[in-house]
Amino acid sequence: MVMRGFGLNLPNLISLGRLLLVPLAISLILDGRYWGAFWVFVVAGISDALDGFIAKHFDRRTRLGALLDPLADKVLLVSVYVTLGIAGQIWAWLVVLVVFRDVMIIGGFLLIQALAELPKPTHPLFISKVNTGVQVAMVGYVLARRGLGAEAGFLDFLLGIGVAVTTVGSGLTYLVRWARILARSEQAL
Repeated sequence: MVMRGFGLNLPNLISLGRLLLVPLAISLILDGRYWGAFWVFVVAGISDALDGFIAKHFDRRTRLGALLDPLADKVLLVSVYVTLGIAGQIWAWLVVLVVFRDVMIIGGFLLIQALAELPKPTHPLFISKVNTGVQVAMVGYVLARRGLGAEAGFLDFLLGIGVAVTTVGSGLTYLVRWARILARSEQAL
């Protein structure tokens, strides 16, 4: 795999477009236009798959894309969670948990990059991918449910618990990973 410089190419423009969808999604949710927000979220999901496909299959990977793609994903997901929390559609404690985990992961990643002397893994953990999938499913479901005018039900409860469990599991797994990296780094000194 060849990682090119910071050039702006088609996959990076798609990621940038996804980032620019965030204010629209927030505005639609705050205006109570959940069906529109649902479709913005769907377009964002398709754009995520598309930019990854183009980057991998047409050798268009860049350092900018390696930063911009996950940034766009995180900004969209966290922003929608916070906005749905403000709108009273997702439990406030769950929003705090999701945001805290993401802030912890970003902070931990930066700390490990600065302190560890050993090679540092940058790929997401499997539990983190599962967590993101459950978080996306919950947002998609809540937006679609509200777009159709339906009230919260048992599926909201199940998805909320699923998000909570995988968020805590992912956060703890990252903490263990970082502790091991730091321990090996100290042993190397």
